Amino acid sequence: MAAHNDLGRWGEMIARRFLILHDYNIRSFDWRDGHHELDIVAEKLGFLIFVEVKTRSSNRFGQPEEAIDRDKVRYLKMAANAYMMREKVDMPCRFDVISIVREGDAYRLRHIKDAIHADNWYSAQEYRAFNDSLPSLRN
Repeated sequence: MAAHNDLGRWGEMIARRFLILHDYNIRSFDWRDGHHELDIVAEKLGFLIFVEVKTRSSNRFGQPEEAIDRDKVRYLKMAANAYMMREKVDMPCRFDVISIVREGDAYRLRHIKDAIHADNWYSAQEYRAFNDSLPSLRN
């Protein structure tokens, strides 16, 4: 498997771990239905939260969340709608982004809540952590 796929899977695992540590209930991850895909579907405080995870090995070409353009937002909304219909879920929802940049043996994680409403891109919570207790990209 390509290294970027390994990095992406690693980032999604880090994101799930982060969400669990912050009292989110993970309902699903790597959810697929036809051509619809969602990285993480979580629940907290009565909200269904669709989490898009973007992981990069550096920020040399910009922050990972900058890869989410208008087409990606449209796609995420369609996938979320498909999830809610298939799972018969009727509750308020929001779209979060978790952006992860790997920095050697550490990483920087930004959790951007309600990210589809672009006003709050700069009010994200940022965390830094070391990979000492996390699985390596190379097994």
